Amino acid sequence: MPLFLSESIIKIIGSKNAVKQKTEKTQKGRSAVKYIIKRDKRQVPFDESKITACIDKAFEAAQSDERDNRSLMMSLTLDVLKKLEAEYNGHPFTVENVQDLVETVLIEKGFAKEAKSYILYRQRRTDIREARSELMDAVAEIVKETTRDNANVGNSPSAKVLQISEAASKSYYLKRMLPPEEAQKHLDGDIYIQDLGWYGKTLTCLQIPLARLLRDGFNSGHGTIKTPKSIRSAAALSAIILQSNQNDMHGGQSYAYFDRDLSVYVEIERARQDKILRGNLEELGLTASEEEISSLVNKHTYNETFQAMEAFIYNLNTMSSRAGAQVPFSSINLGTDTSPGGRMITETFLKAYERGLGKGESPIFPNLCFKLKDGVNFEPEDPNYDLFQLAMQVACKRLFPSFSFLDASFNNVYGEEEVGYMGCRTRVIANVNGPQETDGRGNLSFTSINLPRLGIRAGRDMAHFWKYLDETMDFAVKQLMTRYNIQKNLKGKDFPFLMGQHLYMNSEDIGPNDKIEKAIKHGTLTIGFIGLAECLVALTGTHHGQSQASQALGVSIVSHMRRRCDEASKKHSLNFSLLATPAEQLSGKFTKLDVERFGVLPGVTDKAWYTNSFHVPVEFEVTALDKIALEGPYHKYCNAGHISYIELESAPGNNIEAYERIIRAMAEADMGYGAVNFPVDICKKCGTSGLLNEEFCTKCGSTEISRVRRITGYLSTLDRFNDYKLAEIKNRHKHDE
Repeated sequence: MPLFLSESIIKIIGSKNAVKQKTEKTQKGRSAVKYIIKRDKRQVPFDESKITACIDKAFEAAQSDERDNRSLMMSLTLDVLKKLEAEYNGHPFTVENVQDLVETVLIEKGFAKEAKSYILYRQRRTDIREARSELMDAVAEIVKETTRDNANVGNSPSAKVLQISEAASKSYYLKRMLPPEEAQKHLDGDIYIQDLGWYGKTLTCLQIPLARLLRDGFNSGHGTIKTPKSIRSAAALSAIILQSNQNDMHGGQSYAYFDRDLSVYVEIERARQDKILRGNLEELGLTASEEEISSLVNKHTYNETFQAMEAFIYNLNTMSSRAGAQVPFSSINLGTDTSPGGRMITETFLKAYERGLGKGESPIFPNLCFKLKDGVNFEPEDPNYDLFQLAMQVACKRLFPSFSFLDASFNNVYGEEEVGYMGCRTRVIANVNGPQETDGRGNLSFTSINLPRLGIRAGRDMAHFWKYLDETMDFAVKQLMTRYNIQKNLKGKDFPFLMGQHLYMNSEDIGPNDKIEKAIKHGTLTIGFIGLAECLVALTGTHHGQSQASQALGVSIVSHMRRRCDEASKKHSLNFSLLATPAEQLSGKFTKLDVERFGVLPGVTDKAWYTNSFHVPVEFEVTALDKIALEGPYHKYCNAGHISYIELESAPGNNIEAYERIIRAMAEADMGYGAVNFPVDICKKCGTSGLLNEEFCTKCGSTEISRVRRITGYLSTLDRFNDYKLAEIKNRHKHDE
């Protein structure tokens, strides 16, 4: 069939005279190749010059000296055109069809190197197009409504922009920064790289050294903030610190010693109130006894402290971080300071938290952790036992506080250094590179393992399972090292507040252009896991709530993972630790991928979610005490963080004795961190609280009801839960009996 070379191809080949005669000969019979189908399905006029451009790209990619051989370019172009007309003969063809023929011709004509280079070039272009397409699809969904991967992110314009930027970052890191094998295992669902959108630019979380920042002052970017002179100022600055550091990190911000660190400002407030009162008495010519003055000063100090704590709670539920996309993901620990100032901080905070927000709504933040310690607050004769009773009273209404147990076998080994937790469950204290302290340290990053998949792959063959587990642990360590080697080369100026104000341990000498490794080597690199229950079903046919043998195997699996983390710490001189993953969106993502790969397997992939970490399945019927006994043994192995819950049908109300029995059972089971869940429904219009009608308030009839539930350690409202977690909550068995 005759061929026609267009004017555009003549220009690319660069020699009109050389092809003039051939053009004249073929002018009478134009090619039947007139249209081509683009990748977006549009049909457009066919341009033969594109073939020459493809061949040129192949020779360019191969760095071939023949690239300037115009005669060769023309000859190869004609060969492709001949094949195109012979194979399609007027039928529709696509861009990919033409590119396939270019590869074929290059190979047939002996240009194997150029063909290989062109294949690789095409693949890179395909990857870019696919990434762009996936990104645009993700952005389109976010523009309609933000994803519910994080229940702390709303649906505001700022939240949409944040999630769009995260989607773009994820695409970039997967396609450009991660080693291909690591990216693929994340996409396949063998592992999950948490907070991938922040992969190469920041760290996860921090226990902030509040006392030092308030004592020495700090600069949040627009000037130095001096030491506060009142408890209200101290509380306001404490909220600002949380907000400022949240802008530098993707994870939680926490105070490990909130009562202790603010107690000094209660005494400053007391002295201020004393001075004001005596001045007023003198100005009015009045007198009062020292006892009367002391009583009034204490009353005024208490009122000021209460107002300060109430304002702190209000601030953390209203002030924005991350360009306005969310409130700070904040936690505070308190309960063990026995000084008058520390006790007042704890008491007023708990009472302000119990009061709630403006219409009685439950505060979502901060996450509140009450630390329990024998000799301090755990027994009736202890000095802060009354505060423990108050903490349980508040928890019976507001869900928070949760409770940490400083006398647990793995917490009491640190002597006077108290272990702090974050609301999500994170725990950081052991350190192979320096002081074993909580303040000034946090998690750098974490990667979670899909345990059910390992169980499914192994079937009932335990030898294969242990092999798969070790391989996956090795890979997770490798992936965390890849990320750490990126993080350690970040500079002080990348963290204006975190490093600029020296919040991280050993960051005092880090300047704007200095790398941050000397500080972050004190942080933790964490391997998490999800779905122990489903893994056990795949391996044995029963989970750990159904069989003592499965329970023993479950403990063996988790203890083995912890040993592998300890080995990695020794090998790399970094703090590798094991986390009971707080799976939010991950609980459903792993399951969906495994259903696609393995189908629906009873007891394993037959629900919309995998069970959180080492927990007994939420739908399993078990008593509160039995659940505590089953989950307690796992806490000591999960040194990066852990939590266990008991589910109640409704708020305990005034039944503090029953609530206390649950908390004491957790302590006896050697748990580190525990909480009690129940529905908290509050009418936004009239403030009526309790378990309300499904559709409207029983008092005023309003349908505007805030339904607060706990999710992965912190609180949120049901409307922000993703579909996986909504399904899980509906199936949660109550442990009242």
